[in-house]
Amino acid sequence: MSDADLVLRSTRVITPEGTRAASVAVTAGTITAVLAHDADVPAGARLEDVGDDVLLPGLVDTHVHVNDPGRAEWEGFWTATRAAAAGGITTLVDMPLNSVPPTTTVEHLRTKQRVARDKAHVDVGFWGGALPDNVKDLRPLHDVGVFGFKAFLSPSGVDEFPHLDQEQLAQSLAEIAGFDGLLIVHAEDPHHLAAAPQHGGPRYADFLASRPRDAEDTAIAALVAHARRLHARVHVLHLSSSDALPLIARARADGVRLTVETCPHYLTLTAEEVPDGASEFKCCPPIREAANQDLLWQALADGTIDCVVTDHSPSTADLKTDDFATAWGGISGLQLSLPAVWTAARARGHGLEDVVRWMSSRTAALVGLDGRKGAIAPGHDADFAVLAPDETFTVDPAALQHRNRVTAYAGRTLYGVVRSTWLRGERIVADGDFTEPRGRLLTR
Repeated sequence: MSDADLVLRSTRVITPEGTRAASVAVTAGTITAVLAHDADVPAGARLEDVGDDVLLPGLVDTHVHVNDPGRAEWEGFWTATRAAAAGGITTLVDMPLNSVPPTTTVEHLRTKQRVARDKAHVDVGFWGGALPDNVKDLRPLHDVGVFGFKAFLSPSGVDEFPHLDQEQLAQSLAEIAGFDGLLIVHAEDPHHLAAAPQHGGPRYADFLASRPRDAEDTAIAALVAHARRLHARVHVLHLSSSDALPLIARARADGVRLTVETCPHYLTLTAEEVPDGASEFKCCPPIREAANQDLLWQALADGTIDCVVTDHSPSTADLKTDDFATAWGGISGLQLSLPAVWTAARARGHGLEDVVRWMSSRTAALVGLDGRKGAIAPGHDADFAVLAPDETFTVDPAALQHRNRVTAYAGRTLYGVVRSTWLRGERIVADGDFTEPRGRLLTR
């Protein structure tokens, strides 16, 4: 600790071994020691004592649609990363679609990196995309450091990112398995979606019926079969159907290399409370019933679901019409994900250590950053969120940093106020005041 330049002190520090009073020593942006609360501060080091507020590792959100370039009016790196920082997120991984061009070639990745480089308030990595015609591009993208590859099994909603049929899925997955990459999948079966009733209009019940659980269940079953045959690494994105949980548990028990995420909106919002015409609640797959939500929470508790990520997928306000069939499907959640999940978790008897595991350590592990991110431990980046877990606030859309301040959480009272966020030992936001961008672009 003698060469530390910063010491953060709290009576509640969440470490991999549990929560304790501690002093965290930081040298040149890296955690060098976690010591007793009353440890001496070395000469020349700055002490930041946050009292009884909780010091937790910065969150790692591996499912974010930034949309920049090409649809930056929906969201851009400047606004998305400010929203992330305001919510205690210090690392995000950007999805390959909704930007133009999509991240499906090395050239397109370089374009996105150039756009992001001077705008990132937090660290940013990138997923590549798997399309019907870009199998040849997958290994080159892997070699330059994307964290894995996103594929859709049903239409994505944007023309420049077509979905894979089962034969194309097998081809892409075989290529990715050849270099032990990771395929992350939007798993809804297009045939089940086509067979579901498609009424359109403002009734949420009609929209919910148009995206049935069996569309998810069938797509996940097919993905598991491919992964089992190829011994490939696969990850199910934004699980909303609890009916798929037994299949997932059996596959994992059989040794299938399968991980699964869910999202704050599936854990905190229910179909029964969505007003008709309120397309700020629209996402695909959809927010389902309260009984389904209870089973998702149970699966988080027992480890069947690995992690919680936002699937932040914004649009301009005019695309959020009152017709659920035509409105853009996506929920903006970056800034509010930590308090939203913490509010629901504490009501169900979970602690902040659980939230950190779901939203920081396991997400870091998913993308191979667990040696650098997701824990307050020596050798890790000094990325922190300082949280007042027992304080509440009421969500005011005007206070959000998202480019388009449309939120399904408007008017809700949530627990957990993020006092400040730190990136590699530098405070990047405190009480709403931001520094200039200090984020770095990450590679696998």
